[in-house]
Amino acid sequence: MGEVFKAHDPRLDRFVAIKVLPESVSSTPEERARFEREARTLASLSHPHICTIFDAGHQDGTDYLVMEFLDGQTLAQKLETGPLPLRESIRIALQIVDALDKAHARGIVHRDLKPGNVMMIGWDAKLLDFGLAQLKPEQNAGLLSESTQYVDTLGVVLGTLQYMAPEQIEGRNVDARTDIFAFGALFHEMVTGRKAFPANSQAGLIAQIMSADSEPLSKFQPMTPALLERVIRRCMAKDPGQRWQTARDLMTQLNKKWFGF
Repeated sequence: MGEVFKAHDPRLDRFVAIKVLPESVSSTPEERARFEREARTLASLSHPHICTIFDAGHQDGTDYLVMEFLDGQTLAQKLETGPLPLRESIRIALQIVDALDKAHARGIVHRDLKPGNVMMIGWDAKLLDFGLAQLKPEQNAGLLSESTQYVDTLGVVLGTLQYMAPEQIEGRNVDARTDIFAFGALFHEMVTGRKAFPANSQAGLIAQIMSADSEPLSKFQPMTPALLERVIRRCMAKDPGQRWQTARDLMTQLNKKWFGF
């Protein structure tokens, strides 16, 4: 819901990104709470692959965040030209899962991992937009209840449907494994250049996520290592108990040298 502007910090002579809540939503308690949650979340994280926050405040009726300026393009924009080279897909995947491991260790679930929330600076990734993040209870003190954070005022589950895990679609409790499902869908898209769950309607997309497996990577990239295929498929298991249980477990698998290059 935020609007982001490029700005110049005259004191330190550097460009920054300023994110503000538009007036149309700034009066909504839910949106202001999400905005404050994003500020708290970013402030609690220091990682080379997570966007850095410098300041937050409220002035003349406007809530704002001041963040590092990232001169690049989103992963979604990069994927518009097709799949990424396999070596680069794995490199970016490792950076993203390393960032998730840091967030999860702090009790933070992103809940909206998707290519549009990953900024690419060359081949280096930065994880963005923690506005829908779920924080551990002590970090939520003073904000809205978790039930209010997770479902908006119309009762619509928050997030991006294309990358949602089954439990997120159903409005059930989410945890680190929910991010791992979204990561699998994102990784599948990097390797194949196609959505993990293509569908022509929202109902069709929900049905695929809930009951269908994504198409094999090798159908689109014949040279994909079979073990990598299994790693990604396990990320997108319907049952959270069948997925990689932590980002650290997943990172260990991706760091193995059995990819053959």
